[in-house]
Amino acid sequence: MTERRRHVLILAHTGRDSTVDAAASALAMLRDGGVVPVLTASDLADIAVRCDVAGVAVLGEQVQVDDLELVVVLGGDGTILRAAELVRLSDVPLLGVNMGHVGFLAEAEADDLGATIARVVDQQWDVELRRAISVRVVVDDRVVHEDWALNEVTVEKAARERMLEVVLEVDERPLSTFGCDGIVVSTPTGSTAYAFSAGGPVVWPTVDAMLVVPLSAHALFARPLVVPPSSVIAVEVLRRTPATGVLWCDGRRMFELAVGARVEVAASPRPVRLARLHSARDRFTDRLVRKFDLPVGGWRGPAS
Repeated sequence: MTERRRHVLILAHTGRDSTVDAAASALAMLRDGGVVPVLTASDLADIAVRCDVAGVAVLGEQVQVDDLELVVVLGGDGTILRAAELVRLSDVPLLGVNMGHVGFLAEAEADDLGATIARVVDQQWDVELRRAISVRVVVDDRVVHEDWALNEVTVEKAARERMLEVVLEVDERPLSTFGCDGIVVSTPTGSTAYAFSAGGPVVWPTVDAMLVVPLSAHALFARPLVVPPSSVIAVEVLRRTPATGVLWCDGRRMFELAVGARVEVAASPRPVRLARLHSARDRFTDRLVRKFDLPVGGWRGPAS
């Protein structure tokens, strides 16, 4: 019986020379380990001018998404979100190697690339499920758009000079009406992204919840909210508003919102799978301290 070949996709931010060099190294290490490296057609065109791509399969041609064992993402959080789009309808996990600045979704750093690929070759990783959210736009009782997000869904004003008038609803009950720059509905994974910049709380990934964070709201009650995953959040663009809005999903996919549009956000039944290399002792607290360079001098710890 012929042994089934293993396929690992390398998805890289090819706009940086250092990332292209890292991709070239990863391709060679996978080949040496008996794993078929895979690239998208666009990444292949960018990387082929810098390194040997012999033996590399092309996604969508020789290899399909469901044939992949893993996606190794070389870049920052934006590149990881691009990878999540690519494998959205499959169960393929993502392993991020941070080539940027914060890289909160990444599991490893660029300096650890060799050890990371060695773990990939040896299939030494665990899979962590992250909650995603689904969104649909309703206009005149008709669904006109559907999408999803790993980090956040944002309803924002389309024109800089005008506020957006909205009413916020939780579980089919109105909560408040106000003018604002927008509203962020975030997952715990996205709590350290846009929602964090807007003043929302940091939520541990193990907490199953959704966050609602108004953006520059003109209201007495416009505090960040944390709601259970069973809730449905709705944002209606009021017909009296002087401005139209836009819907952003993970800051990558945009849909224009007409006056009167209703945006409904709920927990998605399909999670995103992140590959993890570290033990349970590599805790989220340590990641916060490391990524945000938080001061912890003077900490003594619990008595032994």
